[in-house]
Amino acid sequence: MKLLSVNVGKAVPVEYTDAPSGTTGVDKRPVDGPVRLSRPGPKGVGASGVAGDDVCDLRFHGGPDRAAYAYAREDLDFWEDEAGRAFAAGSFGENLTTEGVDVTNALIGERWQVGGVLVEVTGGRIPCRTFQGFLAEQGWVKRFTRAGRPGALLRVLEEGEVRAGDPIAVVHRPAHAVTVGTLFHAATLDRTRLAETLVAAEWMESGLLGLAREYAAKYGSAS
Repeated sequence: MKLLSVNVGKAVPVEYTDAPSGTTGVDKRPVDGPVRLSRPGPKGVGASGVAGDDVCDLRFHGGPDRAAYAYAREDLDFWEDEAGRAFAAGSFGENLTTEGVDVTNALIGERWQVGGVLVEVTGGRIPCRTFQGFLAEQGWVKRFTRAGRPGALLRVLEEGEVRAGDPIAVVHRPAHAVTVGTLFHAATLDRTRLAETLVAAEWMESGLLGLAREYAAKYGSAS
């Protein structure tokens, strides 16, 4: 398991975003050399945890629970076959392109040692209009959702530097069965399963946690 590339994006104005700024940093490109990963400020204030990476819509991106976004090269390969086009590292707006990591089946709260950084999995990426507009793929939000390969949002526990080629090691797995894929499916396709994901509440990113708690309060919790 290793890090294939570290990718950052610069803010550019586009017509296909709902961000109040009218800009997006979703077009991320690999960078050479070490890149620092750190803990951003609070949600709505803190931006990316990846040095040099622009976050343009603080309502839905950035902050401590979404400090970085990882996507597997294997999942990019799946989409190359599905869409009939090439997807380079960073094409899905990911900061970290991984190889050999089963990102979808990573547990919420699972910890990875990546180079000099310790990160923790907090959830999966919910697709949006900006993502669809950037890729210019018809029906992209629905296709991405049905495929259930959302990539992983990450919290930075120990700051440091990462670079392409760094090994990735799973160093901790919490004692529950809620994976990135399970939580994504519950949040997007079967909300009746949201309450059961609350066993992972301690580690979940705030947006998905709020959704699960709201559903459980309204319809009852399985826990």
